[in-house]
Amino acid sequence: MRFRGPLFVFSLLLLTFFFATASSFAIPAFSRQYGTSCTTCHVDYPKLNDFGKAFKDAGFKFPKDDESFLKVPPVMLGAPAQKELWPHTVFPGTIPGLPPIGLRYNQFFQYTPASANNYNPGGSTAGPNVPRTDFESGLFSIFMAGNFGSDIAFWVDDDLSVSGANSNGGLGDGYLKFVNIGRVFKLPTDSLSLRVGQFELDLPFSQARSINISPWDIYTQANIGFSGSQNVNNVFALGDAAQGFEISGGHQYAGYHYSLAIVNQNTSGTSSGAPNVSSPGGFFSDSNYKDIYGRFSYRFNLEKDSASRHEVQAAGATGPRDHTSLALGTFFFKGRSVQRIDGDTGVLTAREPFYRFGGDFSFNYRTFNLFGLYMYGHDDDLLLNSGATGFTPGPAAKFNGGFLEADYLALPWVMTILRYDRVQSSADFLSQSGGVNYFSPVGSTRNRVTPGVQFLIHANIKAAFEYAIRPQQALVYDSNGKALNAFRTNTATGMLEFVY
Repeated sequence: MRFRGPLFVFSLLLLTFFFATASSFAIPAFSRQYGTSCTTCHVDYPKLNDFGKAFKDAGFKFPKDDESFLKVPPVMLGAPAQKELWPHTVFPGTIPGLPPIGLRYNQFFQYTPASANNYNPGGSTAGPNVPRTDFESGLFSIFMAGNFGSDIAFWVDDDLSVSGANSNGGLGDGYLKFVNIGRVFKLPTDSLSLRVGQFELDLPFSQARSINISPWDIYTQANIGFSGSQNVNNVFALGDAAQGFEISGGHQYAGYHYSLAIVNQNTSGTSSGAPNVSSPGGFFSDSNYKDIYGRFSYRFNLEKDSASRHEVQAAGATGPRDHTSLALGTFFFKGRSVQRIDGDTGVLTAREPFYRFGGDFSFNYRTFNLFGLYMYGHDDDLLLNSGATGFTPGPAAKFNGGFLEADYLALPWVMTILRYDRVQSSADFLSQSGGVNYFSPVGSTRNRVTPGVQFLIHANIKAAFEYAIRPQQALVYDSNGKALNAFRTNTATGMLEFVY
């Protein structure tokens, strides 16, 4: 507490100085094309407001009269008359008038109390493994997005470096989206779109474009079985990028929304028992099997005025704003993880079906948003048989948890956040012979409370702070269940970032 008080006061004074001496206007890729601020589409970037959701749904275009709002006209790839000559000529398209390129960079500072290293037993010569303070480069990314005409949108983002190391970078999303192709089949407007490439699944709340400094724990949860008694080592996490295609329809800002994705199979980690043969984590093909993800949600806009209720944004005395709304949704993922292990007949492969399902909600009132998610995970278990020639069914590995978060836009440039994360999994109860428990006693959970605050220095420059409050833990407990060398891993994290 002695650390956080002075730091917060100093940071607040510093930010007040910045705001007093600078105007607020951002110039990322879409801002350049439309001559507008980032706050046109974002509440606190990268969190979208209702207009930003409609802009994305429309294929990175204004949902109405897009051409009249463009300040930089697109470049025609062919003459408009070619549309009449198709299929005897190439159908004309467009490219953005300016290269739609943006950059993002962030830097972090983290503080952890000395008690985080208390897990070392008395008399141990091991030094502290958790740094008390740490400066860390975040990610340096390049991203491009726009529209090629004919309602064909594109997005590519790539982390050129992560944590200051170029080798840690890689492609995030890279896809083409064919918007409103349902019109070809005389379907209702916006009822069918197609996305192809590598992309984040249509999660209830985007992890890749979250305003939080730390990820939601449930999105990064892998499923690991009991050591020695289960052959489950599934490194798949719901926040991983996937490769495949997705059909979707509806809108994010009102009414129904659905998506169905067919993606490469998740093949994961190493197995327990005999000498292991590892396989890659994430989404990679294994045979012809594909994983499937589905989502459905419905958003009720609760404005009293019916005209405002059915518009992209609600309207009031102060101008356009987000609707007062309640959104309810559900999602399901079915896949198959791969465990490879040396058996008596050579390398054996266990293909273990798994699934994840859950529900979510989001309630918004003006500048206050309360939202949350629950997820349950289940992995089938295939154990090496007694002859080491094949597999036999074993007990499933399971986990559950989620998060509840509230954010409030106290001022147009100040966002306050409070969230609660909770995860409980089989791996939390791993034990060693002799009655010595690791991680936590049976019946407890991993959870944390994380308050935070974010400041927009400009519309494209942000300073953010969060403090993760975690329960007391121990690696060793005595015969009465009392924690020995208890420790906490509370962390205070600050971030400074910009997009251009």
